[in-house]
Amino acid sequence: MMDPDACRRRLEADLLSVQQALAEADAAADTVILDQSSVGRLSRMDAMQQQAVAAGLRGRLASQKLKLQSALDRVTAGSYGLCCQCEAEIDIERLDSDPAAVFCADCSMERELHGEKLRDRR
Repeated sequence: MMDPDACRRRLEADLLSVQQALAEADAAADTVILDQSSVGRLSRMDAMQQQAVAAGLRGRLASQKLKLQSALDRVTAGSYGLCCQCEAEIDIERLDSDPAAVFCADCSMERELHGEKLRDRR
């Protein structure tokens, strides 16, 4: 079984990194200045594209932040490392690559396949 304190430290460190990246993405996603006298058209287009990329990154980071906070809640509750579907232990290798993982490999694959089947019906 995993050491809960080590898991908590890893999750807290990952959460801190995500929060710092979110702050940087927030700054990059600020409103683009549209004053043509101060910025050329191509520069504005480039700035708007960079703003859109930063907004997308911000969304992914916000999602990761929620996942990490949920993982910390599971550590506190004593259920971290257990699959949320079948309650089997999640492989250490899986948690090392994604410390916020909530499903074991089998349940994750089952959910992916089920999702593909639903998409194919449309």
